[in-house]
Amino acid sequence: MAADTNFQIIVNALAENGVLLENDVKLPSIASLIAGEPVRGSWWPHSRAQLIFTMLQQLADHRDAVITKLVSGKVTFVHRRLWTAVITIGQAHEAWQLNKLTAAAKRILNMVEETGSILSSELDWTTRFKSVKPGAAIRDLERRLLIHSEEFHSDGGAHAKRIETWEHWADRRNFRVREMALEAAKQNLETTIDALNKGFDANASLPWLKTK
Repeated sequence: MAADTNFQIIVNALAENGVLLENDVKLPSIASLIAGEPVRGSWWPHSRAQLIFTMLQQLADHRDAVITKLVSGKVTFVHRRLWTAVITIGQAHEAWQLNKLTAAAKRILNMVEETGSILSSELDWTTRFKSVKPGAAIRDLERRLLIHSEEFHSDGGAHAKRIETWEHWADRRNFRVREMALEAAKQNLETTIDALNKGFDANASLPWLKTK
């Protein structure tokens, strides 16, 4: 099957379901769509790993997709129609987002909110946090939807992340965030995940529901 055909299948799945995971044994995912079967564990050893990687990269650049850690803490592509809901929740700074946030994560969050956007390679990592890896703190912020981040390779070839506020990301993508009540935003996403759980006999979770 041609790469273009594979990618169209993935784009259609994202549009149909609202979200599409990188990999999951039950829910629709890029790995399972390309492999033609559920992929347990890492998809890297799979015979179609290179094509899976290519499709992930293409979808990351697609105008209707944004990468989050929305579903069960996993890499989740979210369709444009749900962006306002995600951003509304991300900007709410509710208790589930801020409770038990580590000092390192708070430090990064403050830096991002001060500048709008920062590269992980340029973080001002004080002596106080030398024993803490920034990556762990960034992942915690991602799971709480407090930031948006995306991976890239710097000019020197180093692996880094662009970390930014949702407001900065929306401006960069020329996306106009509609006004939406927080509870309506949550209900929008909960309805989406409930439908997928029922349709695929899954038990996926959303971050604010895990704390109830």
